[in-house]
Amino acid sequence: MKLSVIIPVYNERKHIGQIIAAVKAVSVSKEIIVVDDFSTDGTRAFLKGKPGISVIMHDRNMGKGAAIRSGLKAATGDIVIIQDADMEYSPRDYTGLLKPIEDGKANVVYGSRFLGRGEFLTASYYANRTLTLLTNLLFGSRLTDMETCYKLVRTDLLRSLGLISSRFEIEPEITCKILKKKEKILEVPITYKGRARGKKIGPKDGVQAIWNLLKWKFVR
Repeated sequence: MKLSVIIPVYNERKHIGQIIAAVKAVSVSKEIIVVDDFSTDGTRAFLKGKPGISVIMHDRNMGKGAAIRSGLKAATGDIVIIQDADMEYSPRDYTGLLKPIEDGKANVVYGSRFLGRGEFLTASYYANRTLTLLTNLLFGSRLTDMETCYKLVRTDLLRSLGLISSRFEIEPEITCKILKKKEKILEVPITYKGRARGKKIGPKDGVQAIWNLLKWKFVR
């Protein structure tokens, strides 16, 4: 099975080289699709002509969700995984994430930072716990980490969801639509180390995530 690794990027010049190298080092059949969401810090120049990756350049800043959707259109693998560029998640976890799908146990695997006892910032910890609890209450699921970046999904299934979100609300949209399809989401532990500085989900994004959970449950 071939894995399509979609890396949404916005102003990550400091880390982009490291994360690409880390993904390349993983011994799985894969393609790497980097989607630059109109970075202004030199990331775009760094990516131009970089061997071993496919690069998509947005002509304006549209958000993480839009970058994921652009990457999904270009994906040629059997399975898709989303990889943040900020070094909080370790590509070394790919092998463990892939195994349940390769063994035919699930079509969807989430990497749980809570099962893996990840290192969270306090505000992020409680925000993620709250959003996951609300997801479970609304959909009768038993997830531990709805907002994880590491969502491993069969490509045809992910495309069938008809994703429309442009910002961080892509996370609840993916999960809600998968659960509404009655697909089992299998969770495996992953390593995680939250960074103190970076593009974190703020209060506005949290409210937007709650609204989207309710929307995908009751409106659509």
